[in-house]
Amino acid sequence: MGKTTSEKILARASGQESVSAGDIIWANVDRAMMDDILGPRVQIAEKIQALGGKVWDPGKVVIISDHYPPPASIQQAEIVKFTRDWARQYGVEQYFEFAGPCHQVMAETGNVRPGSVVLGTDSHTCMGGALGAFATGIGSTEMLGVLVTGQTWLKVPETIRVLWQGALPAGVMAEDISLKTIGMIGHAGATYKAVEYAGETIRALSMDERMAITNMAVEMGAKVGLMPVDETTKAYLAARGITNYPVDASDPDAVFCAEHRFDASALAPQVACPHGVDQVTEAKTVREPIHQAYLGSCTGGRLNDIRQAAQLLKGKKIAKGVRMLVSPASCAIWKQADEAGYLRTLADAGAVILAPTCGVCVGLHSGLLAAGETCISSSNRNFIGRMGSKQSRIFLGSPLTVAASAATGRITDPRTLL
Repeated sequence: MGKTTSEKILARASGQESVSAGDIIWANVDRAMMDDILGPRVQIAEKIQALGGKVWDPGKVVIISDHYPPPASIQQAEIVKFTRDWARQYGVEQYFEFAGPCHQVMAETGNVRPGSVVLGTDSHTCMGGALGAFATGIGSTEMLGVLVTGQTWLKVPETIRVLWQGALPAGVMAEDISLKTIGMIGHAGATYKAVEYAGETIRALSMDERMAITNMAVEMGAKVGLMPVDETTKAYLAARGITNYPVDASDPDAVFCAEHRFDASALAPQVACPHGVDQVTEAKTVREPIHQAYLGSCTGGRLNDIRQAAQLLKGKKIAKGVRMLVSPASCAIWKQADEAGYLRTLADAGAVILAPTCGVCVGLHSGLLAAGETCISSSNRNFIGRMGSKQSRIFLGSPLTVAASAATGRITDPRTLL
């Protein structure tokens, strides 16, 4: 019987010739990532001394302060300082601050590689599957064990295959693929499953677009979202000096617990309505007035996202009464978008350009919503109170949908402005 990608990666990580879905294994961890919000300050700093007081391999640990920077309160500043000091105390040289959301920074710095096991204290760590890694989120208690031993136990997941065929129409983006998939499978339909994305649509996507899709795999409950390792993957890694890694792919006779097929050529811009990521409908059916449009985060703030939004808004103005916030997904992307003139175009339209940060997406700073306000966001969650007041409302859409909505003042199918 053939094996899935996840089964192959986890067999190698556990030192076994073969594992199957449902097996409980001890896996060696290639990278352990912590952020500031669920990092050393949550149980880890307090309890690591009782477990020996040492990190198993500081070179395999990455700490990224991304939720609180730039700190908006003394408490936030103290948390970032604590995280920074802890990294220094335990010899973790890969500490990043003001670099951007952790998942993008992990990919850009070569800490996510095909065939590796990457664990992070953030649920969207699954974005690393775009590079063929078994990347998934864990809690701080689990991370404590990883830091001390370099291992964790995992149940080998069953795999759902998601097949997309056909070319994307103009005005439709990767986040539309993601929302359509989640709307079909449901917010818990892939719980503790691996989701493998395949098909000619996926193969044609850039790495920016692939990351937008795997980032949101957890929004249907998935343990990991995986993309094929192909020439696009290899080119992205080669640009970072990475050329030596295993390439895993599901065998032709691998067993999938479910398969879903989609026609990309028939896909229209999608919107997830409050308060669930799986409450998905076509953007053209929603005409909700908005107060804020947010372009950014580890889902919708990469260079391709900013470029397409800038192209749509060139020569236009943000609607009266609407504020548009733009936060690139990393410092590197901020610089690239600036050099290409995209940020200037967005600023000329009336957008406010922010630092690379998680602050807006998770409602910590830089753009909170008041009671009664509505936001269209290119981020990954629209839960109650996610971006501020529990009496606010969040719609999710692609960067193009966000830009079009900012221009019209209400949720808008971007194809009407192209």
